[in-house]
Amino acid sequence: MACFPKISPPTQGHASTSTITRSKKRGYSCCVVNPGSGESVRGGGGRLRIFSGTANPRLASEVACYLGMELGKVKIKRFADGEMYVQLQESVRGCDVFLVQPTCPPANENLMELLIMIDACRRASAKTITAVVPYFGYARADRKMRGGRESIAAKLVANLITDAGAHRVLACDLHSAQSIGYFDIPVDHVYGQPVILDYLLSTILNSDDVVVVSPDVGGVARARAFAKKLSDAPLAIVDKRRQGHNQSEVVHLIGDVRGKVAVMVDDMIDTAGTVCQGAELLHREGARAVYACCTHAVLSPPAVDRLSSGLFHEVIVTNTVPVSYSFPQLTVLSVANLLGETIWRVHDDCSLSTIFQ
Repeated sequence: MACFPKISPPTQGHASTSTITRSKKRGYSCCVVNPGSGESVRGGGGRLRIFSGTANPRLASEVACYLGMELGKVKIKRFADGEMYVQLQESVRGCDVFLVQPTCPPANENLMELLIMIDACRRASAKTITAVVPYFGYARADRKMRGGRESIAAKLVANLITDAGAHRVLACDLHSAQSIGYFDIPVDHVYGQPVILDYLLSTILNSDDVVVVSPDVGGVARARAFAKKLSDAPLAIVDKRRQGHNQSEVVHLIGDVRGKVAVMVDDMIDTAGTVCQGAELLHREGARAVYACCTHAVLSPPAVDRLSSGLFHEVIVTNTVPVSYSFPQLTVLSVANLLGETIWRVHDDCSLSTIFQ
């Protein structure tokens, strides 16, 4: 099985319980696990526990499956007035506990659920508590942009997670890498790019025809790193002016895309205004085909209508956020193996850098 498999948009239920084989690709150790057994064949799994919130249970199930474990039993319910109740239904005393809960929409509900889960684990005497946040909400509010008198909510959320009792955070593709500095606890920042790169290189693209496009100036570093790993593909930049939240205007293109396959790379797609305006510009500049790639498919309305309008040959996203939509151009890749390997290495005190080499 490929290390980073393509999956279809999720339906009700959990990940497959069939035996899977982990590959040596990207430095991963090779082993065979039987998720149905509830035990990891790597050994030492007795002190490792993985629990899922309600935000993305399918991803959490796939992560546990990769590790050859079963998700921990937890009771999560809401009272009539909307308050949340969390009870762990198995012992975590002295264990390394990993809580998989993206703070995707509804962001406030999912964030509060994560905080209460952390508190429950702390009061149950867990040895360490790691908040696995595949999508870190409020990350866009990371600085003052419009003259002051506005919240830096990313710092506030970091404080809340720390004060709730988390010892470590595992996040995927933060909107701004400097947000790591908002935490007073260790942060393991992993990237969804290897998942997307493996898919592109193995299925569809001839690197000689590709130009990587950043949808704005702020994403140049991300696009440059992507282009370097895509056989040093050339880089183009869309010059964008943001007029307000979820409002932007494309001005012009820096670089040449004529006759090329343009791959737009971003960390997230929310309303899809930026990538769609960029795609229109790329087509006007002579691009042969346009692909959109992002880690976090938030897809707030009217994103699906925009993305399925014919501007894109393919829209490639990952399942850090549960994707409930489906349209012909959409491809959803799983980050479960990536997160699972990272969780094991954190638990086993191993290096994470080799995953991304």
